[in-house]
Parts: sequence; structure tokens; C-alpha cells
Amino acid sequence: MHFRDGAKGDSAPLLGLAVAGIAFVLAAAKVQAVHAEGVARLGDEKNWQAVAPGRVEPVSGEIRIAAPLAGLIAEVSVKTGDKVAAGELLVRLKDPEMEARIASAEAQIAMRKRARNDQAPSSRAGDRRKAEDAVSDGHKAVIDAQSDFDRIAMERRAGNASDAELEAASTALSQARDRLRQLRADLGKLEADSATPLPTPNEGQLNIARTELWAAEAASEKLSIRAPISGTVLQVNAKPGELAVPSATQPLVLLGDISALRVRAELDERDYGEIRIGQAVSVRPAAFRGREFAGKVYSIAPLVEASRNSRGQRNQSDVDVVEVLVDLAEPGPLAIGMKVDVYFRYDSAQH
Repeated sequence: MHFRDGAKGDSAPLLGLAVAGIAFVLAAAKVQAVHAEGVARLGDEKNWQAVAPGRVEPVSGEIRIAAPLAGLIAEVSVKTGDKVAAGELLVRLKDPEMEARIASAEAQIAMRKRARNDQAPSSRAGDRRKAEDAVSDGHKAVIDAQSDFDRIAMERRAGNASDAELEAASTALSQARDRLRQLRADLGKLEADSATPLPTPNEGQLNIARTELWAAEAASEKLSIRAPISGTVLQVNAKPGELAVPSATQPLVLLGDISALRVRAELDERDYGEIRIGQAVSVRPAAFRGREFAGKVYSIAPLVEASRNSRGQRNQSDVDVVEVLVDLAEPGPLAIGMKVDVYFRYDSAQH
């Protein structure tokens, strides 16, 4: 009985030795794994000519659309994720003074036209009158076609109009503009003809009133902020009732063509001479560990500048960089704004 108790008491040191041995084996395995990972990483780095951090962006870049002038926001026609065509209305500003100018010019035109029509023109002057009236009607046709295009674009985004209807409205607007250019050219030929008499005072006053109306309409069109390209709305920072001011730091709308994606990378200036356009790269996103996406160098900026991450107060450790654009062959799940690392492959001759 006493012998059994002694054996039981001696088992504790043996158990401790066993635990220590297991811990030693696990630690050794961990060290070996870390060493193997380091060796693999070192071997991986030997396969790359350079590495540069970057971010994913639309193939068009991020287009920051700001207000051309200050004004109250009357209407926001889009929301984030909407697909828009070039020329579609994004935001409309309101300027009561501009509306008053247009109304005043239209009243002047109506009055001056009645006074002009009270005088019968000669044959050649009559041709000029018809040409002037045609140009005026052409201006109105463009305004109406633009209004129809904006209306159908909004209905299409709401699901109440088709792409074909929007395309037809765009074609009608383009034809109206072409027609106006032709009418202006025809009027210019008549005015340049020495046989055409000069305008009478009433005719001249009508032309001045029409010019004032067109100037007011052109200024009013600046209040309609439109998409410069076809693309997708990435961000909307405008709300009806707010005051919009020209600002590059806070655009009203952020727009981009996401039919394809690219990477804007910052290459260390010391690697500038090693990289060439068309060079193959591998893009590794931080959000998808272990995944790689193929790409090619699209452009290399000829300018060396401070890194976007270190602009402002610079440290001695900051490096200057060259901006490199990389086209992605197949972006897959990558999203705009994601952080990535771009690995530049050696050319076979260089390797």
C-alpha cells in the first residue's frame, strides 16, 4: 500500500517533463514554420522587380463634379449607384434673378416683334426676317429638346422609360443643335450679302432682345450640372435646399466609368527607370489575402512628386514617387478605393 502511494507521488515530475517536452516540440515547429515562411517570402520577392502601393479606381478615374457657380440646390436628380449617360442632369441649381431675366427678355421679344411686323419689309429684307425668325425658332427647339431629354432620363432611372426612348431623345437633341448651326450659317450668308438691306430700328431692337434672351438661357444652363461622361454615380454630396459653392475638395457628385477598373500606384522614384509601359504586374489586395489579379502598366507619369500619403509636413523617411496606372485584366471582386500592392514582374530578358 505504501509502495503504491510512492509511485503515485513520483508521477507528478514525469507529467511535468511530458508537458515541457510537448511545449518544446510545438515551439520548435512554430520557429520552423516562421523560418519557412520567411524563406518563401524572400524567394517570392526575388521574382519581382519592384513593389508599389496603390488603390483601385474606375478606368476613367474619379471625376469630381463641382458647382460652376454659387447657388441654392433646387433638385438632385441622381442617387449613388445610378448609371447615367453623358449629358444627363445630375444637379440643378436655382437662381431667381436668372429666371426674372429670362421672363423679361421674352416679354421684350414679344413687344419688339409686334412693332417689327407692323412694317412691311422689302423682298430682300423679308428673306432676312425669315432667317432671323428661323434662328429664333431653332433656339427654342434646342431648349425644348433638352427639356425632353432631361424628363426621359429621369423617367428611365425610375423605370418608366426605356433605353431606346432615351437614345431617341438624345438623337432629337443632337439634330436640333445641328439644325440651329445650319440656320445660323444661312443667316450669316444673307447678312454678308451686300444686296441685303440693313435692319430697321424695330428689327434691330428685336435682335437685341433675342440676344439678351439667349445670353440669359446660356447662363441658366450653367445652373444645370450634367454628367460629362457616361458612367456610374459613386457618391452624392448634394441635398435640395443647400447652398452649393465651387469647391474641388467637396464635389457635389463623384462619377466614374466602372465598366473596367485600374490601379493608381505610387512607385518609388528609385525604381523609375526599371519599369516600362506594357509590363506585366500582379495586384494583391489587402482585403483578399492570398489572391492575385493580373494587370499591365498603362502609363508612367513623367513627374516625380511627394507621396499622397506624406504630403504636408514631410519627414526624412518620406520618399518621392512616380504615379503609375495599371489596367486590370479581370478585376473580379475588387471595389473602388481598395488598397492593393502592385508587384512588377521581371521581363524574361531582365530576369
